[in-house]
Formats: sequence, C-alpha cells, structure tokens
Amino acid sequence: MSKQYDVVVIGAGPGGYVAAIRCAQLGLKTACIDKWIGVDNRPALGGTCLNVGCIPSKALLESSAHYEDINHTFGEHGITASGVALDLAQMMARKDKVVSDLTQGIAGLFKANGVEWHQGHGKLLPKQQVAVTAHDGKQSVLEATHVILAPGSSSVEIAAAPLAEGVIVDSSGALAFDKVPQRLGVIGAGVIGLELGSVWRRLGSEVVLLEAQGSFLGAADEQIAKEALRQFKYQGLDIRLGARVTSCEMGETGVAVQYQDAEGEYTETVDKLIVAVGRRPNTEGLAADEVGLLLDEWGFIHVNEQCRTNQPSVYAIGDAVRGPMLAHKGSEEGVMVAEVIAGQKAEINYDTIPSVIYTHPEIAWAGVTEQALKAAGRDYNVGTFPFAASGRARAAGDSSGMVKVIADAVTDRVLGIHIIGAHCSELIAQAVIAMEMGASSEDLAMTVFAHPTLSESIHEAALAVDGRAIHIPNRKKRQ
Repeated sequence: MSKQYDVVVIGAGPGGYVAAIRCAQLGLKTACIDKWIGVDNRPALGGTCLNVGCIPSKALLESSAHYEDINHTFGEHGITASGVALDLAQMMARKDKVVSDLTQGIAGLFKANGVEWHQGHGKLLPKQQVAVTAHDGKQSVLEATHVILAPGSSSVEIAAAPLAEGVIVDSSGALAFDKVPQRLGVIGAGVIGLELGSVWRRLGSEVVLLEAQGSFLGAADEQIAKEALRQFKYQGLDIRLGARVTSCEMGETGVAVQYQDAEGEYTETVDKLIVAVGRRPNTEGLAADEVGLLLDEWGFIHVNEQCRTNQPSVYAIGDAVRGPMLAHKGSEEGVMVAEVIAGQKAEINYDTIPSVIYTHPEIAWAGVTEQALKAAGRDYNVGTFPFAASGRARAAGDSSGMVKVIADAVTDRVLGIHIIGAHCSELIAQAVIAMEMGASSEDLAMTVFAHPTLSESIHEAALAVDGRAIHIPNRKKRQ
C-alpha cells in the first residue's frame, strides 16, 4: 500500500528542502525525495548548491583569500610572516567539513519539522503519484495531493571539451583538485568561471579564461562590468573575449585547447581545464511521458507566476523553471508555493532578486541596468560613488570599486543599484529592501547611515543622483 502525503517534493536543494520545511510548518504532511550522494558516499541533502556549488566554492574563495592576503597584502598593515605554506589537503578538508555540517543541519531541520526524507530518485506519475527508486534499487510509490518539482540543474557539457576525470572537469571537479595546477584553463568567464578561476589564481595557478561572448558579464551593468574586467586583468586573470573553443586534445604535457577569435585560430596548453559554460535543468526522466508535463526546448518546465505547471496540483521551482538560476530565487519560490498550497496569498517580486559574483572585488546588483533603460528609451538619473572616497574602505585597505544608483527621472523611484567592491554581497540587501519598499533615491539620501561604514557609499551614491554628494565633486548643480 502506498503512503499518503499532502505534499511530495522531488529534490532537496535550496528550493526543494525549503519548500518541504515550509509545507511542514504549515501543517501539511510532507515527504521530500532526493538522490544526492555526498563526499562521504552517503546520502546528503542540500543539492548542488550545498554539496558542490555555492557553499564549497565560497569556502575555497575564503581560504584562498586568506592565503593571498598573508602573501601579498598584510605587509601594508605592518604585518610580516615567514614560512607561509599552502596545505591544500587541509583546505579541502575544511571545505568538506563545512559542507558536511550544513547537510547534517538540514537533516536535523527535516527531523524537527516532521519532513520524511526518502533517499533515491523521484519520478512524477499521473494523478500526483511519485515513484521512488531507492539507491538499492527498491521501488515504492507515494500518493500526494500536491507535488513540487525541484530537480535543480547540472553543468552543461560541450563536445569540444569532453570531460576527462581529474583533467578536463566541470565545476564540481574544479572544487576537488589535489594539487594546484601550474597553468589552468577555464572555458567560460561567467560567474562560475570567474569564481573558480579566482580560487586557483590566488593559490598560484596561471589562469586563462576563454569566453565565447564578445562582451564581458552581459547581465551586469556595463559600467560595472568594464571596471570588473579591468580589475580582474590587473590581478592576473587572462580573460580572452570572443574566444570560441573548437577542440581539446589530451597529451603527456596537459591539454591542448584549440580556439578561434576574430583574428584567427590559436592553441593554449594547460595542465587542467574547467568547463564552466552554463547549467541545464535536471528534467530528463523527471516525469513519466503519460503525465504530459510541458517543457520548453531547453528542458525548462513551463510555469505561471505562482510556479504552477500545466498539470493540476503540480508545481515546479528553482533552476528547472524560468528566471535566474540562483539558490535564493529557488528558496523563495519554495516558500511561495508552500503558502499557496496552504491557501495563503503569496507572490515573488522577480524584479528585485539580487545577483552576486563572489570574486574580489565582489560584484552585486538588483534591478535594471543602465543599458536596459537606454534600450527601452526610459528617462533616468544616475548617481555613483567610489569606494576610494570611503573612509571605512580606505582604513580597510580595500577601496576599489563603486556604488551606482539608478532612479526614474520623473518619480525618483530606485530602479536599480549596482555595486563592485568589498563585501557588496552584504551591501546589496540594502538595495533590495529599498526597492521592495518602493523607495526613492531621496529616501536613501535622507536615511542616516552609520559612520564609518561601507554602507555610507550607498547613501552618497543616492545623494549623487541629485548632485548632492558630500565627499565627491558633483556633476550636477547642488540644490
């Protein structure tokens, strides 16, 4: 006899596990199915983000930043050190422990909230039934009133660079090198490529990034992207735009990567190669054909504004549906769907979802870019403030970058805030709050910010929208 649930969630990544917990909090009998096997070869919750994505990459970014600081920047603070050595095995062990602690934490939250964890592969059947194939091959069927699909995504593979264990790797493999490559190639200069390239550059690799697009960070504000490219190149990241990889050949000395750009064809030889060209939804085999689940040509599940699919009482969230492939976007969709199922009113403002790149400097933004407003023919005002004029940034010895505030020319409502600089992954939350509350640039300008803080730079950028910044010369006449 099959088990009965109010909600069955397929997938326990940031979207799925959050949806399951919220459903349980709302009094719904909930089960969550996930097939992930962790670094210790045991089932683990958290999906790609927690196991081989957001969390381990940030752990290595943090560790590698400490290593670079002690070797290159601490001297400016009057701190000298000798005998500094890299213990990569310990760095990786720390990363794995961070992941393990957090995955176990989710298991504890499931237990505390009464969510039943089914370990194995989940497949949607007709009439809200879900088939579960356990890791040992045993099969069972769960009956649900509602089903939430949260299968996540996987790295895109390309024919020009087929994966070869330990040598040509995806993002997961790039988090597990057992030694620092002398020369590292990265296909793709997007978020993942830049973050992983930054980790290994800091640890001593010579890094070459081959980006097929002719523009850099096309989703970001052009002014911010231009500044980012300048700083990354200054750090030593060799970023080549308009470089399309055509083939790879493994040899005794490494991997010969052939690529072409507007000027011709070239070959670069690297010790290791990371393929970071994007991600695709894990929707293959997610639903039986007779279900009739509607997908687009890329494998994304069709949903409406409340993440309902074309099937009654079946929802889909996270990387498997439209919108940015971001953990926090999936989590909020999970909460929204849980509350909709429980009969509550819930929605998401997709216009204010923040994006962050955890390089150094960090890059973060929320809202529209200046180039998008120009393309739409919309009138706007801009205020910028450089961290070089921030007392806190100067005191910290990390004053590169800027804050950019864009406001509607008529209503003064904040349309977008774009930041490049230290800790802007934290600062961007202020932008999101302001935009969610419908704030104007004047609202930000009239808000008292503590001194000395990096947050003051948002204040000054808002003042600059109307030509009233205090700590930089103003382009507009003060009123």
